[in-house]
Amino acid sequence: NSKKLTFTNNQGNELSASLELPADGKPLAYAIFAHCFTCSKDLSAVVNISRALTVSQIGVLRFDFTGLGQSKGKFEDTNFSSNVDDLVSAYEMMKSEYEAPSIIIGHSLGGAAVLAASTSMSEVQAVVTIGAPADPVHVEHLFEESLNKIKEQGEATVSIGGRPFKVKEQLINDLKKNDLKNILPDLNKALLIMHSPQDMIVEVANARQIYEGAMHPKSFITLDGADHLLSKKADSMYAGKMIATWAERYVNLEHPKETLASNKQVVVRTGDDGFTTQVRAGDHSFLADEPESVGGKNLGPTPYDLLIAGLGACTSMTLRMYADRKKWPLEEVTVHLEHSKEHAKDCETCEKDNSKIDKISREIELKGDLDDEQRKKLIEIADKCPVHKTLHNEISITTKLKS
Repeated sequence: NSKKLTFTNNQGNELSASLELPADGKPLAYAIFAHCFTCSKDLSAVVNISRALTVSQIGVLRFDFTGLGQSKGKFEDTNFSSNVDDLVSAYEMMKSEYEAPSIIIGHSLGGAAVLAASTSMSEVQAVVTIGAPADPVHVEHLFEESLNKIKEQGEATVSIGGRPFKVKEQLINDLKKNDLKNILPDLNKALLIMHSPQDMIVEVANARQIYEGAMHPKSFITLDGADHLLSKKADSMYAGKMIATWAERYVNLEHPKETLASNKQVVVRTGDDGFTTQVRAGDHSFLADEPESVGGKNLGPTPYDLLIAGLGACTSMTLRMYADRKKWPLEEVTVHLEHSKEHAKDCETCEKDNSKIDKISREIELKGDLDDEQRKKLIEIADKCPVHKTLHNEISITTKLKS
Protein backbone atom coordinates (compact mmCIF):
# COMPACT_ATOMS: atom_id res chain seq x y z
CA ASN A 1 0.00 0.00 0.00
CA SER A 2 3.05 2.22 -0.27
CA LYS A 3 4.46 4.31 -3.06
CA LYS A 4 8.25 4.28 -2.84
CA LEU A 5 9.99 7.56 -3.64
CA THR A 6 13.11 9.58 -2.96
CA PHE A 7 13.85 13.27 -2.46
CA THR A 8 16.99 15.33 -1.92
CA ASN A 9 17.71 17.27 1.26
CA ASN A 10 19.54 20.59 1.50
CA GLN A 11 22.92 18.82 1.79
CA GLY A 12 22.36 16.96 -1.49
CA ASN A 13 21.71 13.57 0.12
CA GLU A 14 19.03 11.36 -1.41
CA LEU A 15 16.50 10.35 1.24
CA SER A 16 14.32 7.25 0.97
CA ALA A 17 10.60 7.51 1.66
CA SER A 18 7.31 5.65 1.41
CA LEU A 19 4.05 7.43 0.74
CA GLU A 20 1.11 5.56 2.28
CA LEU A 21 -2.12 6.29 0.42
CA PRO A 22 -5.81 5.42 0.93
CA ALA A 23 -7.35 2.71 -1.24
CA ASP A 24 -8.50 5.18 -3.90
CA GLY A 25 -5.18 7.05 -3.92
CA LYS A 26 -6.94 10.33 -3.10
CA PRO A 27 -6.09 11.55 0.43
CA LEU A 28 -8.17 14.26 2.01
CA ALA A 29 -5.04 15.46 3.84
CA TYR A 30 -1.35 14.60 4.08
CA ALA A 31 0.91 13.94 7.06
CA ILE A 32 4.67 13.49 7.55
CA PHE A 33 6.01 10.94 10.04
CA ALA A 34 9.44 11.40 11.69
CA HIS A 35 10.87 8.21 13.21
CA CYS A 36 12.79 7.82 16.46
CA PHE A 37 16.54 8.22 17.03
CA THR A 38 18.51 5.60 15.00
CA CYS A 39 15.24 3.93 13.91
CA SER A 40 13.82 3.88 10.38
CA LYS A 41 10.62 4.51 8.47
CA ASP A 42 9.99 0.75 8.39
CA LEU A 43 9.68 0.30 12.16
CA SER A 44 6.47 -1.68 12.68
CA ALA A 45 4.91 1.06 14.84
CA VAL A 46 5.54 3.66 12.12
CA VAL A 47 3.97 1.44 9.46
CA ASN A 48 0.95 0.55 11.62
CA ILE A 49 0.25 4.16 12.60
CA SER A 50 0.58 5.29 8.97
CA ARG A 51 -1.83 2.64 7.71
CA ALA A 52 -4.33 3.40 10.46
CA LEU A 53 -4.30 7.00 9.24
CA THR A 54 -4.92 5.99 5.61
CA VAL A 55 -8.20 4.40 6.73
CA SER A 56 -9.30 7.95 7.55
CA GLN A 57 -8.17 9.11 4.09
CA ILE A 58 -4.94 10.67 5.38
CA GLY A 59 -1.88 10.09 3.19
CA VAL A 60 1.34 9.65 5.17
CA LEU A 61 4.93 10.26 4.06
CA ARG A 62 7.32 8.24 6.23
CA PHE A 63 11.01 8.69 5.44
CA ASP A 64 14.46 7.74 6.70
CA PHE A 65 16.59 10.52 8.16
CA THR A 66 20.03 11.04 6.59
CA GLY A 67 22.33 8.06 7.10
CA LEU A 68 19.60 5.77 8.41
CA GLY A 69 17.51 3.06 6.78
CA GLN A 70 17.78 3.38 3.02
CA SER A 71 18.72 7.06 2.96
CA LYS A 72 22.12 8.26 1.75
CA GLY A 73 24.65 10.18 3.80
CA LYS A 74 26.63 9.37 6.95
CA PHE A 75 24.85 9.11 10.28
CA GLU A 76 27.91 10.38 12.17
CA ASP A 77 27.69 13.68 10.28
CA THR A 78 24.06 14.25 11.28
CA ASN A 79 22.55 15.89 14.34
CA PHE A 80 19.26 17.23 15.66
CA SER A 81 19.46 20.29 13.43
CA SER A 82 20.01 18.16 10.34
CA ASN A 83 16.96 16.09 11.27
CA VAL A 84 14.93 19.28 11.40
CA ASP A 85 16.32 20.26 7.99
CA ASP A 86 15.38 16.82 6.59
CA LEU A 87 11.82 17.35 7.81
CA VAL A 88 11.63 20.75 6.13
CA SER A 89 12.97 19.19 2.90
CA ALA A 90 10.27 16.50 3.11
CA TYR A 91 7.62 19.19 3.62
CA GLU A 92 8.85 21.23 0.66
CA MET A 93 8.92 18.12 -1.57
CA MET A 94 5.34 17.21 -0.62
CA LYS A 95 4.20 20.79 -1.13
CA SER A 96 5.80 20.83 -4.59
CA GLU A 97 4.95 17.33 -5.84
CA TYR A 98 1.65 16.55 -4.05
CA GLU A 99 0.10 18.88 -1.49
CA ALA A 100 1.42 20.66 1.57
CA PRO A 101 1.05 18.36 4.62
CA SER A 102 -1.34 19.65 7.25
CA ILE A 103 -0.25 17.14 9.93
CA ILE A 104 3.25 16.34 11.18
CA ILE A 105 3.93 13.43 13.54
CA GLY A 106 7.13 12.56 15.39
CA HIS A 107 8.16 9.59 17.53
CA SER A 108 10.72 10.01 20.35
CA LEU A 109 13.50 12.39 19.19
CA GLY A 110 11.50 12.65 15.96
CA GLY A 111 8.78 14.20 18.13
CA ALA A 112 11.15 16.89 19.34
CA ALA A 113 12.24 17.42 15.72
CA VAL A 114 8.67 17.97 14.48
CA LEU A 115 8.11 20.58 17.18
CA ALA A 116 11.19 22.45 16.00
CA ALA A 117 10.50 21.97 12.28
CA SER A 118 6.81 22.89 12.39
CA THR A 119 7.62 26.57 12.85
CA SER A 120 8.96 26.52 9.26
CA MET A 121 5.84 24.81 7.88
CA SER A 122 3.16 27.45 7.41
CA GLU A 123 0.46 25.06 6.19
CA VAL A 124 0.84 22.50 8.98
CA GLN A 125 -2.18 22.82 11.23
CA ALA A 126 -1.67 19.90 13.63
CA VAL A 127 1.44 18.55 15.39
CA VAL A 128 1.64 15.15 17.12
CA THR A 129 4.40 13.86 19.41
CA ILE A 130 4.71 10.24 20.56
CA GLY A 131 7.02 9.49 23.49
CA ALA A 132 8.96 12.68 22.80
CA PRO A 133 11.61 14.20 25.09
CA ALA A 134 11.02 17.75 26.31
CA ASP A 135 14.70 18.46 25.67
CA PRO A 136 16.61 16.93 22.70
CA VAL A 137 19.72 16.41 24.87
CA HIS A 138 17.74 13.68 26.64
CA VAL A 139 19.06 11.15 24.10
CA GLU A 140 22.55 11.47 25.65
CA HIS A 141 21.63 8.73 28.09
CA LEU A 142 21.64 6.22 25.21
CA PHE A 143 25.42 6.50 25.00
CA GLU A 144 26.34 8.08 28.34
CA GLU A 145 29.02 5.42 29.01
CA SER A 146 30.92 6.71 25.97
CA LEU A 147 30.50 10.44 26.64
CA ASN A 148 34.01 10.90 28.04
CA LYS A 149 35.55 9.06 25.10
CA ILE A 150 33.54 11.15 22.64
CA LYS A 151 34.70 14.37 24.31
CA GLU A 152 38.33 13.24 24.49
CA GLN A 153 38.63 11.79 20.98
CA GLY A 154 35.90 13.74 19.21
CA GLU A 155 34.00 10.57 18.31
CA ALA A 156 33.28 7.00 19.38
CA THR A 157 31.42 3.94 18.17
CA VAL A 158 28.51 3.23 20.50
CA SER A 159 25.87 0.51 20.66
CA ILE A 160 22.28 1.75 20.41
CA GLY A 161 19.54 -0.87 20.34
CA GLY A 162 22.16 -3.56 19.72
CA ARG A 163 23.54 -1.81 16.62
CA PRO A 164 26.86 0.08 16.30
CA PHE A 165 26.75 3.79 15.44
CA LYS A 166 29.58 6.31 15.19
CA VAL A 167 28.74 9.37 17.27
CA LYS A 168 30.71 12.61 16.98
CA GLU A 169 30.98 15.39 19.55
CA GLN A 170 29.15 17.75 17.19
CA LEU A 171 25.95 15.73 17.76
CA ILE A 172 26.13 16.31 21.52
CA ASN A 173 26.89 20.02 21.09
CA ASP A 174 24.00 20.41 18.67
CA LEU A 175 21.57 18.63 21.01
CA LYS A 176 22.50 21.02 23.80
CA LYS A 177 21.95 24.20 21.78
CA ASN A 178 18.40 23.28 20.73
CA ASP A 179 15.94 24.26 23.43
CA LEU A 180 12.25 23.52 22.86
CA LYS A 181 11.28 25.90 25.68
CA ASN A 182 11.76 28.77 23.25
CA ILE A 183 9.66 27.10 20.55
CA LEU A 184 6.61 25.74 22.39
CA PRO A 185 4.97 29.05 23.42
CA ASP A 186 4.96 30.26 19.81
CA LEU A 187 3.97 26.97 18.15
CA ASN A 188 0.62 28.41 17.01
CA LYS A 189 -0.66 25.00 15.92
CA ALA A 190 -2.88 22.36 17.48
CA LEU A 191 -0.74 19.98 19.53
CA LEU A 192 -1.40 16.37 20.53
CA ILE A 193 1.00 14.76 23.02
CA MET A 194 0.93 10.96 23.33
CA HIS A 195 3.02 9.16 25.94
CA SER A 196 3.05 5.95 27.95
CA PRO A 197 3.31 6.18 31.75
CA GLN A 198 5.39 2.99 31.54
CA ASP A 199 7.91 4.44 29.04
CA MET A 200 11.33 3.46 30.41
CA ILE A 201 13.34 5.31 27.72
CA VAL A 202 11.70 8.75 27.81
CA GLU A 203 9.88 9.24 31.10
CA VAL A 204 6.29 10.48 30.98
CA ALA A 205 7.36 13.61 32.88
CA ASN A 206 8.59 14.87 29.51
CA ALA A 207 5.01 14.91 28.25
CA ARG A 208 4.00 17.13 31.15
CA GLN A 209 6.81 19.58 30.39
CA ILE A 210 5.82 19.79 26.72
CA TYR A 211 2.15 20.22 27.63
CA GLU A 212 2.84 22.98 30.15
CA GLY A 213 5.16 24.79 27.74
CA ALA A 214 2.69 24.91 24.86
CA MET A 215 -0.33 27.13 24.42
CA HIS A 216 -3.84 25.89 23.60
CA PRO A 217 -5.19 24.10 21.66
CA LYS A 218 -3.29 21.17 23.16
CA SER A 219 -4.31 17.64 24.10
CA PHE A 220 -2.80 14.63 25.88
CA ILE A 221 -3.61 10.96 25.26
CA THR A 222 -2.06 8.29 27.45
CA LEU A 223 -0.65 5.17 25.81
CA ASP A 224 -1.08 3.20 29.00
CA GLY A 225 0.78 -0.12 29.01
CA ALA A 226 2.82 0.59 25.88
CA ASP A 227 6.61 0.52 25.70
CA HIS A 228 8.66 3.30 24.14
CA LEU A 229 8.76 1.75 20.66
CA LEU A 230 5.06 0.81 20.67
CA SER A 231 6.20 -2.71 19.77
CA LYS A 232 2.76 -4.23 20.39
CA LYS A 233 0.57 -3.98 17.30
CA ALA A 234 -2.47 -3.03 19.38
CA ASP A 235 -0.65 0.00 20.83
CA SER A 236 0.49 1.43 17.49
CA MET A 237 -2.89 0.81 15.82
CA TYR A 238 -4.61 2.54 18.76
CA ALA A 239 -2.25 5.50 18.42
CA GLY A 240 -3.01 5.80 14.71
CA LYS A 241 -6.77 5.71 15.25
CA MET A 242 -6.59 8.32 18.02
CA ILE A 243 -4.45 10.65 15.90
CA ALA A 244 -6.94 10.41 13.03
CA THR A 245 -9.91 11.09 15.32
CA TRP A 246 -8.17 14.04 17.00
CA ALA A 247 -7.03 15.54 13.69
CA GLU A 248 -10.61 15.75 12.41
CA ARG A 249 -11.14 18.79 14.65
CA TYR A 250 -8.24 20.70 13.09
CA VAL A 251 -7.94 19.34 9.54
CA ASN A 252 -10.72 19.18 6.96
CA LEU A 253 -11.37 15.47 6.30
CA GLU A 254 -14.81 15.76 4.70
CA HIS A 255 -15.32 13.89 1.44
CA PRO A 256 -15.95 16.26 -1.47
CA LYS A 257 -18.80 14.63 -3.39
CA GLU A 258 -17.25 15.46 -6.75
CA THR A 259 -13.99 13.66 -5.89
CA LEU A 260 -15.20 10.39 -4.40
CA ALA A 261 -13.01 7.33 -4.86
CA SER A 262 -14.45 5.90 -8.05
CA ASN A 263 -17.58 5.54 -10.12
CA LYS A 264 -17.84 2.08 -8.56
CA GLN A 265 -19.36 1.26 -5.19
CA VAL A 266 -16.20 -0.21 -3.69
CA VAL A 267 -12.47 0.25 -4.24
CA VAL A 268 -10.07 -2.34 -2.81
CA ARG A 269 -6.29 -2.10 -2.84
CA THR A 270 -3.58 -4.56 -1.73
CA GLY A 271 0.12 -3.65 -1.88
CA ASP A 272 3.28 -5.76 -1.77
CA ASP A 273 3.47 -6.22 2.00
CA GLY A 274 1.34 -9.25 2.84
CA PHE A 275 -2.45 -9.43 2.78
CA THR A 276 -3.32 -6.15 4.52
CA THR A 277 -5.86 -4.52 2.22
CA GLN A 278 -7.46 -1.09 2.15
CA VAL A 279 -11.18 -0.97 1.41
CA ARG A 280 -13.18 2.10 0.44
CA ALA A 281 -16.93 1.48 0.37
CA GLY A 282 -18.79 4.65 -0.52
CA ASP A 283 -17.78 7.23 2.08
CA HIS A 284 -16.39 4.60 4.46
CA SER A 285 -12.86 3.21 4.73
CA PHE A 286 -11.43 0.24 6.65
CA LEU A 287 -8.84 -2.53 6.47
CA ALA A 288 -9.25 -6.17 5.51
CA ASP A 289 -6.66 -8.84 6.25
CA GLU A 290 -6.04 -12.51 6.99
CA PRO A 291 -5.29 -14.15 10.36
CA GLU A 292 -1.67 -14.43 11.47
CA SER A 293 -2.01 -18.22 11.26
CA VAL A 294 -2.09 -18.01 7.45
CA GLY A 295 0.47 -15.24 7.01
CA GLY A 296 -1.64 -12.13 7.57
CA LYS A 297 -1.35 -9.39 10.21
CA ASN A 298 -4.96 -9.66 11.45
CA LEU A 299 -5.51 -5.92 11.02
CA GLY A 300 -9.05 -6.31 9.72
CA PRO A 301 -11.80 -8.80 8.85
CA THR A 302 -11.11 -11.54 6.31
CA PRO A 303 -12.84 -11.57 2.91
CA TYR A 304 -15.24 -14.26 4.11
CA ASP A 305 -15.88 -12.30 7.31
CA LEU A 306 -16.94 -9.39 5.10
CA LEU A 307 -19.11 -11.64 2.95
CA ILE A 308 -21.13 -13.08 5.81
CA ALA A 309 -21.15 -9.69 7.57
CA GLY A 310 -22.97 -8.37 4.51
CA LEU A 311 -25.50 -11.16 4.85
CA GLY A 312 -25.90 -10.49 8.56
CA ALA A 313 -26.34 -6.75 8.10
CA CYS A 314 -28.88 -7.25 5.31
CA THR A 315 -30.78 -9.81 7.41
CA SER A 316 -31.08 -7.59 10.47
CA MET A 317 -31.99 -4.50 8.41
CA THR A 318 -34.67 -6.42 6.50
CA LEU A 319 -36.25 -7.69 9.73
CA ARG A 320 -36.13 -4.20 11.20
CA MET A 321 -37.86 -2.78 8.15
CA TYR A 322 -40.54 -5.51 8.09
CA ALA A 323 -41.28 -5.24 11.83
CA ASP A 324 -41.54 -1.44 11.61
CA ARG A 325 -43.96 -1.67 8.70
CA LYS A 326 -46.10 -4.17 10.62
CA LYS A 327 -45.73 -2.12 13.83
CA TRP A 328 -44.54 -5.20 15.69
CA PRO A 329 -42.71 -4.72 19.03
CA LEU A 330 -39.29 -5.84 17.79
CA GLU A 331 -36.67 -4.20 20.01
CA GLU A 332 -33.48 -5.70 18.67
CA VAL A 333 -32.14 -8.15 16.09
CA THR A 334 -28.84 -9.98 16.53
CA VAL A 335 -27.60 -12.27 13.77
CA HIS A 336 -24.89 -14.84 14.50
CA LEU A 337 -23.10 -16.22 11.43
CA GLU A 338 -20.41 -18.79 10.72
CA HIS A 339 -18.65 -19.73 7.52
CA SER A 340 -17.19 -23.24 7.63
CA LYS A 341 -14.68 -23.21 4.79
CA GLU A 342 -11.00 -23.13 5.81
CA HIS A 343 -8.78 -20.24 4.66
CA ALA A 344 -5.98 -22.57 3.48
CA LYS A 345 -8.32 -24.24 1.00
CA ASP A 346 -9.83 -21.10 -0.49
CA CYS A 347 -8.11 -21.35 -3.87
CA GLU A 348 -7.65 -25.10 -4.27
CA THR A 349 -10.64 -25.32 -6.60
CA CYS A 350 -11.05 -21.67 -7.57
CA GLU A 351 -10.73 -22.44 -11.29
CA LYS A 352 -13.37 -25.20 -11.26
CA ASP A 353 -16.99 -24.51 -12.17
CA ASN A 354 -18.33 -26.10 -8.99
CA SER A 355 -16.34 -23.83 -6.69
CA LYS A 356 -18.69 -22.47 -3.98
CA ILE A 357 -18.97 -21.48 -0.35
CA ASP A 358 -19.37 -24.70 1.59
CA LYS A 359 -21.75 -23.58 4.32
CA ILE A 360 -23.07 -20.50 6.10
CA SER A 361 -24.93 -21.05 9.35
CA ARG A 362 -27.14 -18.23 10.57
CA GLU A 363 -28.80 -17.94 13.97
CA ILE A 364 -31.20 -15.05 14.58
CA GLU A 365 -31.85 -13.63 18.04
CA LEU A 366 -35.04 -11.54 18.39
CA LYS A 367 -35.76 -9.35 21.40
CA GLY A 368 -39.17 -7.87 22.05
CA ASP A 369 -42.71 -8.81 23.07
CA LEU A 370 -43.33 -10.95 19.97
CA ASP A 371 -45.69 -13.91 19.79
CA ASP A 372 -44.77 -17.25 18.20
CA GLU A 373 -46.41 -16.43 14.85
CA GLN A 374 -44.58 -13.14 14.58
CA ARG A 375 -41.24 -14.82 15.35
CA LYS A 376 -41.92 -17.55 12.79
CA LYS A 377 -42.79 -14.97 10.15
CA LEU A 378 -39.62 -12.97 10.81
CA ILE A 379 -37.52 -16.10 10.30
CA GLU A 380 -39.24 -16.60 6.94
CA ILE A 381 -38.57 -12.97 6.02
CA ALA A 382 -34.88 -13.44 6.83
CA ASP A 383 -34.56 -15.69 3.76
CA LYS A 384 -36.00 -12.90 1.61
CA CYS A 385 -33.33 -10.32 2.38
CA PRO A 386 -31.64 -9.09 -0.85
CA VAL A 387 -28.15 -10.40 -0.01
CA HIS A 388 -29.59 -13.82 0.86
CA LYS A 389 -31.28 -13.92 -2.53
CA THR A 390 -28.10 -12.79 -4.27
CA LEU A 391 -26.08 -15.58 -2.67
CA HIS A 392 -28.65 -18.16 -3.85
CA ASN A 393 -28.88 -16.78 -7.39
CA GLU A 394 -26.42 -17.42 -10.17
CA ILE A 395 -24.00 -14.51 -10.06
CA SER A 396 -22.30 -13.09 -13.12
CA ILE A 397 -18.93 -11.47 -12.41
CA THR A 398 -17.17 -9.68 -15.26
CA THR A 399 -13.46 -8.89 -14.89
CA LYS A 400 -11.29 -6.64 -17.03
CA LEU A 401 -8.05 -4.70 -16.69
CA LYS A 402 -8.50 -1.04 -15.77
CA SER A 403 -6.44 1.21 -17.99
